[in-house]
Amino acid sequence: MAVLERARTHAPRTPSAQGVGLLLALTATVVWSGNFVIARALHDTVPPVQTAFWRWIIALLAVAPLALPQVRRQWPVIRRHLGFLALAALLGVALFNTLIYQAGRSTSATNMAMIAAASPVLIALFDRGGEPLGGRRTAGMALALAGVVTLLGNGSPTAVLHLDLAAGDLWMLAAAATFAGYSALLRRRPEGIGGVAFLFMTFALGAAMLLPAYGVSLAAEGGFTPTAGTVGPLLYIGICSSAVAYFTWNKAIALVGAARAGVVYYLQPVCVALLSHAVLGEAVGAVQLVCTALIVVGVALGAGSRR
Repeated sequence: MAVLERARTHAPRTPSAQGVGLLLALTATVVWSGNFVIARALHDTVPPVQTAFWRWIIALLAVAPLALPQVRRQWPVIRRHLGFLALAALLGVALFNTLIYQAGRSTSATNMAMIAAASPVLIALFDRGGEPLGGRRTAGMALALAGVVTLLGNGSPTAVLHLDLAAGDLWMLAAAATFAGYSALLRRRPEGIGGVAFLFMTFALGAAMLLPAYGVSLAAEGGFTPTAGTVGPLLYIGICSSAVAYFTWNKAIALVGAARAGVVYYLQPVCVALLSHAVLGEAVGAVQLVCTALIVVGVALGAGSRR
């Protein structure tokens, strides 16, 4: 893997780099879509904290061969910035995904993805030092958000104001906020810490933070039985949704900025709805299709050049 570039607002962004950045953001978004489906699929077989803990252990093993030489070379810089790395690990590793798995116990995969689509708005708010949004990008974000809100309201944009949110929906709102904080924080990643070294350190610190909660979960809920139905999904979220998706998302933010990459994240509900229909049998109707069109058009506008 190439070294992750710093996401600075003054870094040159050529059209080709912008295209690669948007493609990487889309790759991460599509891969993460499976995470919501797995969170729902495992809700009654693997406790949320245990799902999160084993996810990061698998992710550590996946990136270690490439990361450890880089970590050894860059250790003096890493040691100086352990506080920053710990904050990134807390938001993006320990909290974000554990909250998703907790949400999966009491709400649908589609609902989780729709609520997660609030993240781009929060990213834009948190990333105040980043590139200004501009009129076209703001309009695209508004259109995509309208599609998400209408989807959540089952066809009525105002119905969302009267929704009786399940506990899982509230957990997902908290997850969206932590992901936005993590994404905005990436812009300030210290110089001298490579991409895979950053991943390895945040994965390791996040897993360490989860260890006490993992012990409590084992004592209170017991472990889970390793089967194809539990190990397979854990391997997917450990390798694909962690090692692959986090690298591509971080790289995307380095190339196009947090706010612009966040616009692509609006496609998450579309990907999850389609995947949930295929895997879990969750319904996809006319309302979902119309809202999908709104979201796609909004993303196309918002991901374009700022004007």
